[in-house]
Amino acid sequence: MKLKSLMLMTGAAVAAAPMAFAQEMSDSMTLVSWGGAYQNSQVQAYANPYMEANPEVEIVWDESSNEAVAQLRAMDEAGNITWDLVDVVAADAIRLCDEGLAMEVDHDEILAPAPDGTSAEDDFGDMIVSDCFIPQIAYSTTFGYRTDMVPEGVDAPSEICDVFDLETYPGQRALERRPINNMEWALLCDGVAKDEIYDVLATPEGQDQALAKLDTIKDSVVWWSAGADTPQLLADGEVFIGSTYNGRLFSVIEEQDQPVAMMWDAQVYDLDGWIIPEGLPEDRLARVMDFLYFATDTQRLADQAAYISYGPARVSSGPLVGEHAELGIDMAPHMPTAEANAGNTFVYNYEFWADYRDDIDAKFQAWLAQ
Repeated sequence: MKLKSLMLMTGAAVAAAPMAFAQEMSDSMTLVSWGGAYQNSQVQAYANPYMEANPEVEIVWDESSNEAVAQLRAMDEAGNITWDLVDVVAADAIRLCDEGLAMEVDHDEILAPAPDGTSAEDDFGDMIVSDCFIPQIAYSTTFGYRTDMVPEGVDAPSEICDVFDLETYPGQRALERRPINNMEWALLCDGVAKDEIYDVLATPEGQDQALAKLDTIKDSVVWWSAGADTPQLLADGEVFIGSTYNGRLFSVIEEQDQPVAMMWDAQVYDLDGWIIPEGLPEDRLARVMDFLYFATDTQRLADQAAYISYGPARVSSGPLVGEHAELGIDMAPHMPTAEANAGNTFVYNYEFWADYRDDIDAKFQAWLAQ
């Protein structure tokens, strides 16, 4: 059944009086996310409160977001969609939407307005990069480094190209096992102007140029796949510097009190949010709609920032961001969008990677295997 037809039966009324339709909803949901500190922020900010308000509901978590596109393709092929709601980066949401694997939604129909009455679509604004994408947070991928491994007499790394400087900063690096971000940083440090990166990367010659730059440090790289990998490698002293999500680094620095510092230069902004798999049975879809209305409202997204240093996707949530729930420190200065952290940022091109991801992935994986 199409979303708008279902909304006439359940969704609009769910928004007004969710419990009235509890008997028409599934009593369980499988939510897919990334694990670690980020997933914990989701659990604390809205999954646990939702289950407290709806004690009949069980939420099962699957930490497979990194493989969401491939797994949803396989589920669709098998005709067996086992996931109910999937957390993905914006570029993957665009791909899944284009392939008909994610449901198109009317944001104003299914999501709560801001407290002042501003529509959901206006409150999320430019964060809505796809008709299938329901934004949650803005985050960045950036670098953390061991402060106690900075060579004596040398300034701490502060620029992205320090990652490629093995002479000044010897030691292992941690980079994600995918081309995204790595290719952009490589071209930046090979002299390509920031505003020309994606034009260059769209060509085979530009892709080869990026891989050639990465070749200069390849023997010193530990490749990671899960967001928790780099924080653990840093905590164990197995790498000197490594990329990961800024919220993961916040956790290892502030919560675990490890000798790690953040290097914000050329941080890559990205968005993360939910998609609803196409083809859910009506009772499961009704439960998802009820949960989404609750979990993406202004207060819930602000609450999430009390557990991790990611900026909430709603404009109305920003002023409500306060202190860390456990540490009692002001979270605003730890956001990637804070003025002190945003001196040199790189804006991720969602549409480019939605178009080129599969081809460049194949080329990158072949390069890794060499």
